[in-house]
Amino acid sequence: MAKCSTLRELIDLQASARPEQTYLITPETDQQMSYGQLQSHAQAFSQHLQQAGIKKGDKVAMLLDNGYWTVAIMLGTMYAGAAIVPMNAVAGASVLDYVLDHSDSQLLFVSPHYQEKYSELVDTAASKMTVSIVDQSSFELPESTDNLVLPEVSTEDGAVLIYTSGTTGRPKGVQLSHKNVLAGAQNTVDAHQLNDTDRGLCVLPLYHINAEIVSVLGALVSGGSLVLPPKFSVSNFWPLIAEKECTWFSLVPTIVAYLLDHAEREGITPEIKDYLSNKVKFGRSASAPLSPEMHKEFEERFAVLLIETMGLTETAAQILSNPLPPGKIKYGSPGVAVGNEAKIIDEHGNECPRGVSGELMIRGDNVLSAYYKNEAATKEAITSDNWLHTGDLAMQDEEGYFFITGRLKELIIKGGENISPREIDEVLFNHSAVLEAAAFAVDHREYGQEVMACVVLKQDMSVDCETIRAFAEAELGKFKAPQQVYIMDELPKGPSGKVQRLKLADLCL
Repeated sequence: MAKCSTLRELIDLQASARPEQTYLITPETDQQMSYGQLQSHAQAFSQHLQQAGIKKGDKVAMLLDNGYWTVAIMLGTMYAGAAIVPMNAVAGASVLDYVLDHSDSQLLFVSPHYQEKYSELVDTAASKMTVSIVDQSSFELPESTDNLVLPEVSTEDGAVLIYTSGTTGRPKGVQLSHKNVLAGAQNTVDAHQLNDTDRGLCVLPLYHINAEIVSVLGALVSGGSLVLPPKFSVSNFWPLIAEKECTWFSLVPTIVAYLLDHAEREGITPEIKDYLSNKVKFGRSASAPLSPEMHKEFEERFAVLLIETMGLTETAAQILSNPLPPGKIKYGSPGVAVGNEAKIIDEHGNECPRGVSGELMIRGDNVLSAYYKNEAATKEAITSDNWLHTGDLAMQDEEGYFFITGRLKELIIKGGENISPREIDEVLFNHSAVLEAAAFAVDHREYGQEVMACVVLKQDMSVDCETIRAFAEAELGKFKAPQQVYIMDELPKGPSGKVQRLKLADLCL
């Protein structure tokens, strides 16, 4: 299929090529959307936005659960020439209020559930902008689009304004153009060899860049289809894949851990197991590092190939991926660059030789155009020759595979020695009782910083903190091992599923 320069062009092209083919299935409401219906919805929604006074370049916010009309609103906004602002439903009222104000959103679509949960926020928003309540089972759009005149949209025009979670300070608004989001989706399609016969399962929320670009736009670019339940369910995950005949799915490591921890209790029927081993091409894990032990256990337990990848909000999701067979998969690595350039630099900006750790840099059509209303952050993040500072520490092996070793801001410096939290995490994951783990730094009078760690235990497992700490010391030695291990019910995470290490010290000490 010809390469498209805007989302509108892509929707029109797919609607012309496959009007009756299914694009979206929402099992909760038992709805299906064809490519022809997607185009009709996008045009009707464009008319709706124009009637509401929305012009090209305006911002439209959504605080919505996953669903049929969430997809129609998201894609319809971009089709109309406006930019969609997906709001993180678990971010808290103060963050949501900041996003609404900072983004200059003029229209807010909200689920009834969030209208009730954030009633004060919604009431405040209603005094500044138009607020529409969205029922996923029905949503009224103009019946006629005969008088619709769409503005010209170019590849550089804004399509998505999505806010990073951030571990400190206010979230930053990542501006993604039509070029950026289409490039990010194409990277997914190329990395995983998706085509029009593939059907994905998306259990991640649509305010998550992974769900929005990889799943929704990945299916659209490939001409395939997508199954979109309202949220992740441990008990329904595998049955839904078999029932809806999915060929691939996208997860984060936290969900991988939950599926493993509940595998015996939930059970998988012989029919489902047969479908998984014969019909599912792969699952993909992104948004946070996946431990090799968990990766191998998942493949052995479920007989499904799991591909580790890496993506960022600032890069419209996918930047690195392990290849599908017969390509080589390396456990502990998110793979090689796909669709963009990647390199490792030292503190002086010089490219590091293979095997030497430094900062991961990315350049490509998928990289953000700018941070919204934040010129200083844009200049700090993007070099004059368009390389993005990711803030991730990584090294590249002789075969070109990247290995993420930590975050620049999360690096533990003890007695002048750099210690990667990821190295400690991997050892803790090896303990049979540990479901999740995260090492972090605390201030220390003699060493400058000391190593600590938090863990979440598997269900029905019991072990004390000192036993886990001693286990880590036996593997790492006393210098690198955590001085103290804390057992928690859950680890703090951002919307992408990444553990927020910088919050752990405040929670534990």
